[in-house]
Amino acid sequence: MASILIVDDSRTSRKILRGILEEAGHEIIGEASNGEQGIKLYQELKPDIVTLDITMPVMDGISALIKIKDYDDLANVVMVSAAGQKSKMVEAVKYGASEFIAKPFDEDLLLSVIDKVLG
Repeated sequence: MASILIVDDSRTSRKILRGILEEAGHEIIGEASNGEQGIKLYQELKPDIVTLDITMPVMDGISALIKIKDYDDLANVVMVSAAGQKSKMVEAVKYGASEFIAKPFDEDLLLSVIDKVLG
């Protein structure tokens, strides 16, 4: 199972993600509420996977993705988007996102994306 860092400004989204992922046997090793915190925690904790929301205060998910990939080009980053952010998802893939999932979360889809990223 994977060590996972959740980066999302929504406490509710973090709680839902944590619940689904822990239930499936993954370990949540950290949570951040903006991209800047997420980068710091990524560097400290070295998770197997980061789930990264796109729209956040302080630093958005695309900017955080770029910085995480600059720091570790092998980072596994799964972008999380609200409906209607297709152009942002295309941008995220261009910058190295491994996969993406949409809110509201579909448990089966989320777990299959995590499994796919783990390879």
